[in-house]
Amino acid sequence: MRDRIAMVGAGYFAQFQLEGWRDAGATVAALCDIDLARAKALGERWGVKRFDQDAGTMFDAVRPTLVDVVLPPAAQAVVVRAALERGIPTICQKPFGVDLAQAEALTALAESRQTPLIVHENFRFLPWFRECRRLINRGHFGRLHGMAFRLRPGDGQGPQAYLDRQPYFQTMPQLLVRETAVHFIDTFRYLLGEVQAVTARLRRLNPAIAGEDAGIVIFEFPGESTGLFDGNRLNDHVAANTRRTMGEMWLEGERGVMRLDGDAGLWWKPHQGAEAEHRYDRGSARAFGGACTALQAHVLAHLHHGAPLENGARDYMANLHVQAAVYHSHATGQRVTMSQFNPHEATTRRMS
Repeated sequence: MRDRIAMVGAGYFAQFQLEGWRDAGATVAALCDIDLARAKALGERWGVKRFDQDAGTMFDAVRPTLVDVVLPPAAQAVVVRAALERGIPTICQKPFGVDLAQAEALTALAESRQTPLIVHENFRFLPWFRECRRLINRGHFGRLHGMAFRLRPGDGQGPQAYLDRQPYFQTMPQLLVRETAVHFIDTFRYLLGEVQAVTARLRRLNPAIAGEDAGIVIFEFPGESTGLFDGNRLNDHVAANTRRTMGEMWLEGERGVMRLDGDAGLWWKPHQGAEAEHRYDRGSARAFGGACTALQAHVLAHLHHGAPLENGARDYMANLHVQAAVYHSHATGQRVTMSQFNPHEATTRRMS
């Protein structure tokens, strides 16, 4: 099966997905963006041959086997619908949809068309999290007690925060959780199971932005295990590239603790023993550790060989329900039990 991939969107993150398709052995046949000059400037660097300003026109001309939507939420729905209505398997960038209702509607459309819709949630494909999952499956930790992740990318200080890379971050009414912590909601689920309850306290530390940029979230999981997300986009951490891991992690079980450092090193400390490096393939030293390539290769394996699919839109809705619970917990000052929570009726509060 020869892949004909059509990509829509030539913004900041598109470069990583173009690189990912190349490294996964696939070819992007066409690139669409309302700014045609921007599309050509980006696409020609990666060998793209066709450029369009209208996604529907591109789909009908190219007849792609897969569409990759690399657009912000406000622009996603019309393109995702156009692809699904043509029966084309589609990957959609996160944040997924402008709100929960739109994400649900797009998911329902994909199901009605029996067409795969995958959310580009790539953090669970980071090499260090895949290695931790492998070790969990082997029983390396024994009973898991919990996980803590300390997010410290160090890119959110001052009036110029985010302007050099993703300037729309400054005006997002919900930033830390909707744009960044949702990665870790998915990762916590991947490693510890489904979230049973949430308690959250969010803050805005940089007055130059609209949304929250710091917060503490406590997750509760089956078997009495817990997750702690401690996020702060203003401070950094010890790393050659702070965007490689975005922070540091501790994964704890009855047999010991696995620590992730800022250079993607994993360090195992058995209970009452000395800490030593756990060697594994760390992947690329660049930002995101090759996670885009891994996710995109995973999607191709599903389409070509029927391999089980992670991050299908229906499964991803669980992340959005937990995300809504985080904002609701902050707004109400209450612990939220997921089994009793209706995310469509949740209260959210803009930072003031």
